Amino acid sequence: MDFLLYIGAGAAVGFIVGMTGIGGGALMTPLLLSFGFPAHTAVGTDLFYAALTKAGGAYSHHRQKHVNWGLVKLLAAGSIPAALITGALLHVFFNDAEDYGHLLKNALGIMLVMTAVVIFMRTRIQAFAAARNARNLSRFRPAATIVMGILLGIFVTLSSVGAGAIGTAILMILYPALRGTHIVGTDIAHAVPLTLAAGLIHLGLGNVDFQLLGALLLGSIPAIHFGSMISRKVPDAILRPALASILFFMGARYMLQ
Repeated sequence: MDFLLYIGAGAAVGFIVGMTGIGGGALMTPLLLSFGFPAHTAVGTDLFYAALTKAGGAYSHHRQKHVNWGLVKLLAAGSIPAALITGALLHVFFNDAEDYGHLLKNALGIMLVMTAVVIFMRTRIQAFAAARNARNLSRFRPAATIVMGILLGIFVTLSSVGAGAIGTAILMILYPALRGTHIVGTDIAHAVPLTLAAGLIHLGLGNVDFQLLGALLLGSIPAIHFGSMISRKVPDAILRPALASILFFMGARYMLQ
């Protein structure tokens, strides 16, 4: 019965991701926590789930030439080492996964609130980026991109959240001339190695439940495609603020624990 519940959970999250494009981690990890899974299992399993579900999207965007691989390399130059170091620090400073559960929940709360703010402010972020003088900041962009990658690497490893909405916001602000499809494609392409690296770290820490992972994928893979098919019929102006509100209040709850 639990296996069917997890398949249903994967389908529900996949359906919402297909309709809205909102990252699965922001929805899946809190859902797994509500099912009673400890924070380390929820985060570790969700990272593998994210890597596998995003891989198909990254390949599709690559074939359509929507991926700026130069930017992916810059982001990964910061995020992958940061993820590895974060995992090493968890191993060194904590004796057991239960000991750093509170840290994962606090990081999750922070990233959920940030994701909600980005969803609420997406239009304003785009307008702000479009209005900026791109030439004056061009020489700082490579370093800023690596620094942003470092921050993503740390928080994605701790929370499994942020590779989608936060990564997209970073690209919009730093590279306002980049087309929307290229921002999405580049962000997804970077999310795959980041979530995979973070997932492998959690695998080494013993934080991945493969039976749970299989059930989530069984539900989510077809549901993502179904959600994307009907996304045009759903009023985006209603759905996104509603989801953002839910994420904000969930994030605030975890931050206050």
